[in-house]
Amino acid sequence: MSRSKLVLSVLAASLTLAGCGSLGIAVGPDYQRPVLETPKTWVALPAQDKAAANVNLLSWWKSFQDPVLNSLLDEAVANNQDLVLAAGRIEEARATATGTRSNRFPVVDATLSGNKSRTSENAGKLAAGANPVSKDFQVGLNASYEIDFWGKLARADEASRARLLAQEANRGLVQSSLYSALAQNYFALRAYDAQAALSESALTTRQENLRLQQKRFSAGSVGELDLHLAESEAAAAEISLAQAKQALANTESALAVLLGRSPSAIAQPLIVRGSSIDALYQQLTLPSDLPSDLLNRRPDIIVAEQGLVAANADVGQAKAQYFPSVKLTTGIGDESRVFQDLFNPASLLWNIGANLVQPVFRAGAIGAVVSAAEARKTQALAQYVQTVQGAFRDVHDALTNTSANQQIYAASNRRVIALKDSLRLADLRYKNGYSSYLEVLSAQRDLLQAEASLIDTKRAHLSAVVSIYKAVGGGWDKPSSLAAK
Repeated sequence: MSRSKLVLSVLAASLTLAGCGSLGIAVGPDYQRPVLETPKTWVALPAQDKAAANVNLLSWWKSFQDPVLNSLLDEAVANNQDLVLAAGRIEEARATATGTRSNRFPVVDATLSGNKSRTSENAGKLAAGANPVSKDFQVGLNASYEIDFWGKLARADEASRARLLAQEANRGLVQSSLYSALAQNYFALRAYDAQAALSESALTTRQENLRLQQKRFSAGSVGELDLHLAESEAAAAEISLAQAKQALANTESALAVLLGRSPSAIAQPLIVRGSSIDALYQQLTLPSDLPSDLLNRRPDIIVAEQGLVAANADVGQAKAQYFPSVKLTTGIGDESRVFQDLFNPASLLWNIGANLVQPVFRAGAIGAVVSAAEARKTQALAQYVQTVQGAFRDVHDALTNTSANQQIYAASNRRVIALKDSLRLADLRYKNGYSSYLEVLSAQRDLLQAEASLIDTKRAHLSAVVSIYKAVGGGWDKPSSLAAK
């Protein structure tokens, strides 16, 4: 057989060896999704004054019709470091999966070596008159392949692909959490803006009342009690304004971090404002129905299930170590003591071999590996069940909070209207001498508290609706992975 034919034979044998792995069976349990008792239908969403809209769950934030909110979310996706970290973990998992899959194919190596050595003339190893200095040159092509009769390599590949899918889903989890956190912080920012404006308006009113009371006190029209009450209310308004500004500053820095801005930009955050809290609340819509495929949508459930898939495959990989391993080798090359004769036909060498190893005694080492793999599978199953439980609780709590906030808003709105009338009447009574200034201050205080509570109710209602979208797996783009192909 010619040299070229032998080389081609080695390469062909190396490639066809890969097909041998399909001849075996994969030991260990095949993955089956755990059967859990889940609700067949969801609790109906709370009714709204306007009909629920068919909101796109993957771009729910656009329903608020606020270009600033849209641009902030785009900026966060481009720069947030948690997403950068998640992307890096995906690339690491993809590289690991590629490396693991490569073990299922033959290994082909080209070799080239040369050495020179001298043998002792007094050792009795040389023939009479032989040269004690020898040279050896080799060039060759070697191939080896482990036949995967028991599915050890297939299970390892299955586990690595599942972990890649888990990392890709984890990026979806990070992105979904980012969208939710940024939207809720943005709503809080606009609510604190409204609180600050309300406090400034109240402070202006209280300071005007204080100046009026000071003039009346100087004229002897009111007593010292009314003056001190006016001073107290003005100071209380200053406190409310300072607290609103403090909350604003803290929320701006939190948003700057979520947006992935530089340390200097975080130290002096500048967040563009869009729609007011009232305008955002007017655009609040709920999906007409909730998706029934919650288990297939939520990134954290995908992460947990793929972790269980990987743990299940690890059990099979561990059990395969009980069975014999078969490795095939083949090679072709040239060897000569003179470099010029290295490619001479007489220098040709080749080999074909097989190696079988059956574990006989390992002092329980393989059993320990299997037990550890089964223990990790038990842990992964518990984590999966807990994640599913948490998912349904999230949906339940989000629906409950949305319904409660809707009722609180309606009652709070009625309370504000009633307190405005109360303040108007108390002011008339005071001006006509039928009541003390304390009654006016009490009405002002109650109205301010109710208006501040109404603003916070709007923020909480918006936040609860965002929680619904997050609970059903909205707000992230499902990745397309090589591992899924």
